[in-house]
Amino acid sequence: MSAVPETPGVPDELSGPLTDFIRHLASEKRHSPRTCDSYQRDLFRLAGWLAGNGFTVWPRVTNHDLRRYVATLSREGLSGRSIARHLSATRRFYQFLLREKQASDNPALDIRAPRSGRRLPRVADVDQLSHLLDSPPEDPLEFRDLCMFELMYSSGLRLAELASLDLDTVDLRSGEVRVMGKGGKERLLPVGGKAVAAIRAWLAHRGGLANDGERALFVSQRGERLSHRSIQARLSRWGITRGADQKLHPHLLRHSFASHMLESSGDLRAVQELLGHADITTTQVYT
Repeated sequence: MSAVPETPGVPDELSGPLTDFIRHLASEKRHSPRTCDSYQRDLFRLAGWLAGNGFTVWPRVTNHDLRRYVATLSREGLSGRSIARHLSATRRFYQFLLREKQASDNPALDIRAPRSGRRLPRVADVDQLSHLLDSPPEDPLEFRDLCMFELMYSSGLRLAELASLDLDTVDLRSGEVRVMGKGGKERLLPVGGKAVAAIRAWLAHRGGLANDGERALFVSQRGERLSHRSIQARLSRWGITRGADQKLHPHLLRHSFASHMLESSGDLRAVQELLGHADITTTQVYT
């Protein structure tokens, strides 16, 4: 733990109990120096704000005062997660003051941090995806990889849905694939022409790899169902060897499918059904 800072303008009545609390965390609770430094930084920031607003002792601070502080942190650009960390430190500090009989209540108990905005999913450019998927495969494993990625982008599959596909879940004549989504809900999804062609090309090689009786559509060199981790690794490798300007991963293809589908159709409900979202608010992030 670093030395307790001298904060200009913070009276000893505020800084003293904080110093005692940080020492308590280090000596009695055996927290790491990094954890103690985090508590120290957040709580002395609060102490500086309190001092600037005329407070000289901790027991005078009310729930309303702390809500004003949270609003200040939010205006200063702190994320909901960072504010939640500040509040957690404050609640724990007041628990210490209660134990030491230096406070009569914990004003931070029922305050919650504002929710952070949902991070927008990253998507790949249509032209970049076309370039990556137009790269010709050179061996049976690359035929398999291209087939997986075409199918994932064509139908917006989740990683788990792709990995669980069996031979009989794909109907090449009708251009459809049957997947089992979250909550055991089955969906019948359209498969684009390029993905159908990629599946046919892969099936011509699959027999040389698959073990007898293996039902999985996508198999490893050992002839067994391909694992989630292997699919992720192969997708990443495909992007690296073909010069992608961002890391390729299964969710990127799913997000790109959803975004490009919404751009072309404007039908949010249809995209919701294709993605298998139970709640349309989950799909609305793409708008």
